[in-house]
Amino acid sequence: MSNEKPAPKGSGEGGWLMAWAFRRWAGPPEVQGAVQGGSNEAREAWKQDLERRKQWSREQRERKRAEREARRGGH
Repeated sequence: MSNEKPAPKGSGEGGWLMAWAFRRWAGPPEVQGAVQGGSNEAREAWKQDLERRKQWSREQRERKRAEREARRGGH
């Protein structure tokens, strides 16, 4: 027998217990339907949230643009 200890596991490696738990609870990987999401309601809510975020970004850009114009001497 040697006195060498096994190399420490890197971050993200949880050992056999974590691997077993992941396989047990996460189940086999499934790709079908992964992009679309779960339900129609969830997809619609996601689309609405995305549109609200885009609208907010447009408003912020327009506000900043107006502030720059005002500092330059106006429109």
